[in-house]
Amino acid sequence: MTDTTSNTPAADRARESELSPFGRFLKATELDIRMLGMVGALLIIWVGIHILSGGLFLTPRNLWNLSVQTSSVAIMATGMVLVIVMRNIDLSVGSVEGVIGMVMGVAQAEFLIRVMGFQLGNPWIWVIALAAGVVLGLMIGALQGFIIAYLEVPAFIVTLGGLLIWRGMAWLMTSGRTVAPLDATFQLMGGGPRGSIGATASWIVGILACVAVALMLLNGRSQRKRFKFPLRPVWAESLLGVVACAAILGAVWIANSYPWPIGIVRQYAQRNGFTIPEGGLFIAHGIAIPVLIAVAVGIVMTFITRRTRFGRYVFAIGGNPEAAELAGINTRWVTMKVFMIMGVLAAISAAIASARLNAATNALGTLDELLVIAAAVIGGTSLAGGSGTVLGAMLGALLMQSLQSGMVLLGIDSPLQSVVVGAVLVVAVWLDTVYRKRV
Repeated sequence: MTDTTSNTPAADRARESELSPFGRFLKATELDIRMLGMVGALLIIWVGIHILSGGLFLTPRNLWNLSVQTSSVAIMATGMVLVIVMRNIDLSVGSVEGVIGMVMGVAQAEFLIRVMGFQLGNPWIWVIALAAGVVLGLMIGALQGFIIAYLEVPAFIVTLGGLLIWRGMAWLMTSGRTVAPLDATFQLMGGGPRGSIGATASWIVGILACVAVALMLLNGRSQRKRFKFPLRPVWAESLLGVVACAAILGAVWIANSYPWPIGIVRQYAQRNGFTIPEGGLFIAHGIAIPVLIAVAVGIVMTFITRRTRFGRYVFAIGGNPEAAELAGINTRWVTMKVFMIMGVLAAISAAIASARLNAATNALGTLDELLVIAAAVIGGTSLAGGSGTVLGAMLGALLMQSLQSGMVLLGIDSPLQSVVVGAVLVVAVWLDTVYRKRV
């Protein structure tokens, strides 16, 4: 005879009463303990480095620069989640970023101007260069995905070969020469005083983001009611909304607390024909454009992974490839599309990284593949496949970049920085293994 008492409301209340206060909190808010652990680790790292650096880390200037530095890695990490979820790996993303960055640089500084006769400042220069980079990224991803999916060559071998091939192609294009300067409009994607949206627009973006959070929570609650799913307590919903909005508005406040350098302020005053006041002129950077691009990519990738059939197919294949194929999923085409997405994201990252440098260099993207993989794994993407989140990968990218930025502030030598990054990656994989054994 089946025992039905274990599923009654009274039984649920009894089980809940056995939980610790922290356990009841997690159950009510439905927060992922791994995500909370990563946020806690990030805060500990920030506070620790801030103390050791003599108060240099948690400043508006450093945090603003940290957000810009994180953007390109975070964008690629969102695609690496899909790759690893499907039990594959992509070791070529750094080299793909490098060769695409070189193509976009050559297109702007040489081909379009010298060969096609475009004039400096032509608004089509950056559009054509960016489009060429995205198309090239799509083609590289399609080529590698085709070899992996249809020719059945292991992803490790294909992308390891890609790491060498695309890095070599970037060097051959210019014989190792750096290409600069880039188009002025293209440079806006790299951040800086002109590559930011200013204080007023930043506050507007922050308020709209808070409204979006509130609407998302309300819509989620109405959907739960509609399909008769268990509802979170009102206090839990309110707490999540308040914390999310506080984080968003806090980030905007920090971005608006970082002023333009005095030299750029003087140039701005001269161009606009006014005198700087006696006490100086404070002009806030606001949110950087590359950060907005990274957030937009994160939202789109989250929607793809959680709200589309393609996203469900990716996780189904990662969980059990044989069962997914027997269920009628075209696993080869899905695999190829994942690598195509990875190529496009590498192109976007290449645009941001080269725009920030105002140059296309052969060093662009070097070792970024390790940072991207580490960010995805630290963010909770399992190397065994089948699980991972875009938000976790982006937080993982922020954690990795925080470590690197902090070690630079502390004056730690580059070889030791590599040791720390490698150790963090090994520990992250070990923790993932322990977690999976306990679940």
